[in-house]
Amino acid sequence: MPRSKAKKNQGWGGRRPGAGRPRTKGVVPRMKRPSLSSRHPVYVSLAVNDDIPSFRGADLLEIIEECLRETRRKNFRVVHYSIQDHHLHFIVEAKNRTELSRGMQGLSIRIARRINKALGRTGKVFVDRYDEMVITTPGQVRAAIQFVLLNARSCGAPRAPDWIDPCSSGRYFDGWRGLPAQRPPDDEEPTVSEPRTWLASRGWRRLGLIPVDGMPGTLKKRS
Repeated sequence: MPRSKAKKNQGWGGRRPGAGRPRTKGVVPRMKRPSLSSRHPVYVSLAVNDDIPSFRGADLLEIIEECLRETRRKNFRVVHYSIQDHHLHFIVEAKNRTELSRGMQGLSIRIARRINKALGRTGKVFVDRYDEMVITTPGQVRAAIQFVLLNARSCGAPRAPDWIDPCSSGRYFDGWRGLPAQRPPDDEEPTVSEPRTWLASRGWRRLGLIPVDGMPGTLKKRS
């Protein structure tokens, strides 16, 4: 008896709308990160879950800055930062890609554990792994410093011309235009390390100091 012909459209029925792994808005793509030279600073950001209270509140701010003090190490250094309601912005230096990954992983885990303990909650604190931009020119460094330290000025609240964001490392920064070098209290342990790369310590200054009353501008990744 001859075999019956297989019915058409059996098996895979073609592409269906909405099929496949769901896309998550704001998640950093899982691509292999490029190698990193020790002479290049890196801009890094971490996004925070919306159910977490503002990081700029006194209690959570103190926790984060204490974590930053404990993260200061030879092969991974946070040299600038700003703490926003639901974002953390950093400029860091690292010996290589491995040290950058270890440093950011250690910092984010330390912050997440202590934030959860303080809030009596469990679960993720950060939306996803960190996003980054390797900085290779003096102009990029200057733009990144301005973006990080002046980020709070983009929120729209009126600020005095000489206002420095207290939730940032601006109080340690000696590159403000028209202001004397900022010095923390003698009894305060810094939350940042001195930059060691030429780009982050001296190179960017050739383009001019940062206007304390300026706006953060934008950062553009290399294509």
